Amino acid sequence: MPETLLAFDFGTKRIGVAVGNDFLRQAQPLKTLQAETVAARFIQIGALIAEWQPQRLVVGIPNIAPEHETARMCQRFANQLNGRFGLPVALVDEGHSSQEADEGLRDLRAAGLIKRNIVNDHRAAQVILQRYLDTLDTQEQSNSQKIESSHV
Repeated sequence: MPETLLAFDFGTKRIGVAVGNDFLRQAQPLKTLQAETVAARFIQIGALIAEWQPQRLVVGIPNIAPEHETARMCQRFANQLNGRFGLPVALVDEGHSSQEADEGLRDLRAAGLIKRNIVNDHRAAQVILQRYLDTLDTQEQSNSQKIESSHV
């Protein structure tokens, strides 16, 4: 049975959200959440979880020293998601995800189809989720090789 996944690009002002599943292995940007309070953010997240019914959550975390403030905040957010919603949470390196998402919009900006200051957090969440989905292929190949070599 395919797993539905929601991914988050955590920020103190905005949280980008993307959705995908492990069958199609294609992440899609969903929305960018903005709320004044932590409680309001979790109400919005709870509504998305109720709507999409994910089996797993994915959170981008900077690939820097774990004691760095940003990494600690992302880890805390992941822990809060797990505690509040009881879903497993995978951590994925978010390094340069915003820049990668921004590069994907470069042609649209050049054509004048979108504004330069568009909020891009949901697209960064898409990059994070796609990275997670792409690692599934590597994990399955590794497991397949282990199974094949155990029969030798």
